[in-house]
Amino acid sequence: MEKIDYSKKASWYRLPEITKDVDTFYIYSTMYMSANEGDPDYAALDNAEVLEGIGIEHAIKSSVFEESTNLFIPYYRQASMMHAGLTWKRTGSIEEAVCGMPYGDITAALDYYFEHCNGGRPFVIAGHSQGSAILRLVLKGYFKAHPEYYQRMVAAYAIGYSITKDDLAANPHMRFAAGESDTGVIISWHAEGPKNVEVNAPNPAMLPNGVAINPLNWKRDETYAPADMNLGSIVMDGNTGATDIRDIGGDAQVCLARGTVVTHADAVPNEMTELAGPQSYHQDDYAIFYNNIKANVAKRVAAYLNSAK
Repeated sequence: MEKIDYSKKASWYRLPEITKDVDTFYIYSTMYMSANEGDPDYAALDNAEVLEGIGIEHAIKSSVFEESTNLFIPYYRQASMMHAGLTWKRTGSIEEAVCGMPYGDITAALDYYFEHCNGGRPFVIAGHSQGSAILRLVLKGYFKAHPEYYQRMVAAYAIGYSITKDDLAANPHMRFAAGESDTGVIISWHAEGPKNVEVNAPNPAMLPNGVAINPLNWKRDETYAPADMNLGSIVMDGNTGATDIRDIGGDAQVCLARGTVVTHADAVPNEMTELAGPQSYHQDDYAIFYNNIKANVAKRVAAYLNSAK
């Protein structure tokens, strides 16, 4: 497998100037959606669909980290939606689809980042969907092998892919968040509507025994958080690409049985109902709770920096 040269600026979507005390390393979600039978299982770095999608993802997801941190986003050769979906149907997980080339690319990017870009700063690591599936492997494998890096982790936002009770039990170095400002912890959830709970809908990003935290009240129990606790959701105009912060009724309640966050937000369900159920808000895991995530990143960064004084 040919390695990506992460010393080249062209291997990064975001390689920022350093203006803040903390970094974020972000792993984007599945953009390679339109693969047909016979197409490659993994996207080339110049795949047009991926390149367009990363820009949209930055606007409504990874930009949430820019106010508090220096944002790094490497390109990587990701699995197609078809390959990941078929892998899930065959094995019950997409791990087999991401543990080779995608994981190898991201760990190579992390090697370069820590050796040449990080400068010893604390960092957030984050992702969404396939990106968080890779992040789960990074937490279990790469950081287990590199505790010298892991000790500087402010938090891991593994949103849109399950971190399970089994993961935590088998990896004592991994701790799930217990509140809104603890550090060195993992934050994760899937957003869905009540119809998904009613029909017990499957989801390729949802593993058995998943753990979730409520992004409004930062509790792991089923305490309901009304929409007036939501600081604002981000909405993109599909025609112009312009974004706006709005109130879309984004309440939240953890469903312990499914490891998800249930919301009545006025959002468009995921189109792939066969894979994710009639009321999956997977694509809006970040968007519905955008300003709350932004505020939470700032809070955890401040807590880490204060504890290091």
